[in-house]
Amino acid sequence: MGQSSSSIGSISAAQREAESLAASTGALPTLQKAFSLLSDPQTNGIPLISLQKCFALTIENPRSATVEENWVPKGFNELLGEVGSSIVEQFFSTGKDVLDWVEFLKGYTKCCGRTVASTSFNNLFKVFAKANEKAGFPVQLQFDSNEDDSKVNGLLYAIDLIKLLWMCAILSWDSRKLKDHINTGIYGLPDIDHLVLSAVESCAELAEELDIWNNKVSELNVQLKAEKIHMWALKTVPCLAECLAHFVYTRLIYLTNQREKLEDLCFSVRISPAAICNDNLLSCGRAWAISLTLRSSITEEVSKVCFSSDADETSENLLYRSSFHGKGMNRFWSHVEGYNGPMLMLIAASEINSDTNRWIIGALTHQGFENRDTFYGGSGSLYSISPVFNVFSSLGKEKNFVYSHLHPTGKIYEAHPKPVGIAFGGSLGNERIFLDEDFAKVTLHHHAYDKTYQHGSLVPSQGFLPLEGKVIEVEVWGLGGKAPKEVQNAFKKREELFTEQRRKVDLKTFGNWEDSPEKMMMDMIADPNAVRREER
Repeated sequence: MGQSSSSIGSISAAQREAESLAASTGALPTLQKAFSLLSDPQTNGIPLISLQKCFALTIENPRSATVEENWVPKGFNELLGEVGSSIVEQFFSTGKDVLDWVEFLKGYTKCCGRTVASTSFNNLFKVFAKANEKAGFPVQLQFDSNEDDSKVNGLLYAIDLIKLLWMCAILSWDSRKLKDHINTGIYGLPDIDHLVLSAVESCAELAEELDIWNNKVSELNVQLKAEKIHMWALKTVPCLAECLAHFVYTRLIYLTNQREKLEDLCFSVRISPAAICNDNLLSCGRAWAISLTLRSSITEEVSKVCFSSDADETSENLLYRSSFHGKGMNRFWSHVEGYNGPMLMLIAASEINSDTNRWIIGALTHQGFENRDTFYGGSGSLYSISPVFNVFSSLGKEKNFVYSHLHPTGKIYEAHPKPVGIAFGGSLGNERIFLDEDFAKVTLHHHAYDKTYQHGSLVPSQGFLPLEGKVIEVEVWGLGGKAPKEVQNAFKKREELFTEQRRKVDLKTFGNWEDSPEKMMMDMIADPNAVRREER
């Protein structure tokens, strides 16, 4: 390798610059090991065919987790089979069959280096377009040039967007699988209807004429301009393009940590027929969509729900579910009290007088729930999750992030009682989201009343008037990792101990008739005029 075989004085300026850029990503030691493992000792370079095998995907039994469970877009398998070669062609192609050390570093930095989000999306679109072309199913995307900052033009159909999103989901799953040494395959292609409908609503011409409630995404025949898809992705799922960079980095990490030769490594992705978490409101696809909006430690916890191969691991994060634990503030509070960490609440509801047009909304708070009669919180986001996905982050104007108030204890009368329930955004009386104390009804107010979260409709065709919905299900997920859960468990144990101590009765006192309140009452009834000495 160039660095190990050259003295410091003989390192070229190009090599020094390439190593400096690679070091800024924190991956230089990994790249050095990977180059040593992949390179041919005779040429001191990496054969492109070896690099293609390092990034190759082999798909087994592709299935989707949508209503049409066995439906997979035409050409999707062929597309995945060309992802590895397309990555090499896009980032590492130099017109030669062998890559030297500097060219290898430049290719990696071009793919995984620090850059603006628009450039990352351009890279993703280019790999997607190349893979489709090599698979024999070209898409109508054009690029001004091969430069990183080139603009993307053309259009995609809804079916192309489905393939793009599922490709990114599989890249994300593969990264987590290798990172956590998971041997099982992904449990179903995630449900992405909400993401596709979000893009269609934002990018398609005459989108207002589409029936969002009753359309099947597999049957949508709409054209989406590439520039608008680019802007939609930057706003709604800004971390989508990072799936590609994480995939490349994780494959190289995995290669350097294994003792087998490259020929003996298996990079297949097995997709089982169904997703294990589809019974929850936070299904795999919905969790993945939320994770694409986050750039924090919460992303790792959400990823456990996205791509977990263990139902028990998934259920650890589920703190409360109304259909299982019971509806109402008291039941809710008994399961979330003491958890001081990021939490995600999901609410599924429908029209008041029917079960049609069901929708799901969500709220992410970065702290636990507190019993207060005022708004509180320092950060958070609101989500429109189904049927259309959108995220509404903090505006930075007000801090009415969360309101959670139980019935006051020890008070008989309040002249102006505060509402009992849970709310997000807005102000008292005009909350952006308000869930009543029985968890029977949820009320949504127009975003004009809210200066905490970004504007936008939480439900399609929400309108300016308040919208009331009949609550079907409520879920709360803890996303703080092990530490907040351990603290909550300790808190519950203390509360149980205090409750048990309060229940204990002094049997000696209880059994002494002379000192009992019952004897005193009997004596007063027998002779109420009797003179009794007051003990002082």
